[in-house]
Amino acid sequence: MTMSEHSHHHSGEPGDLADLLMGSARGLRRRWAESLEPWGLSPHHARALRVVADLQAPRLGVVAEHLRVTPRSATEVVDTLEERGLVERRSDPEDRRATCVVLTPEGARVRAEIDASRRTGGADYFAGLTAAERATLTELLTKLDPRRRLT
Repeated sequence: MTMSEHSHHHSGEPGDLADLLMGSARGLRRRWAESLEPWGLSPHHARALRVVADLQAPRLGVVAEHLRVTPRSATEVVDTLEERGLVERRSDPEDRRATCVVLTPEGARVRAEIDASRRTGGADYFAGLTAAERATLTELLTKLDPRRRLT
């Protein structure tokens, strides 16, 4: 189907836009999950690894907040990452009762590989767009991003 044929099917109505955006998100998510197979990680585990790396030794509760999961779920995800040697638990130097999650050297290596793979996958996914189209899409999606919207 050509672009002009395609545009006849989508009127730009909010429902059509939502369907198109959801379809694109599903496609990206599927590619993301497939790209993680070499490391044997789920997208959820990869997100947790990124949170631990970016926040540099966050407490377990902070990991849960960033992943928007219960502390119990965060514990299970961290257990899996710890079993794989990607993170380790340490007691918080400021509060011995609290536990921090620390990236191991292996975790840092895997995180860097996953990030590189994600960049390549994203570049492949958006390769059909011109640089100007990618810039416009970035601008539009940034306007819609709830984390960036001003209320």
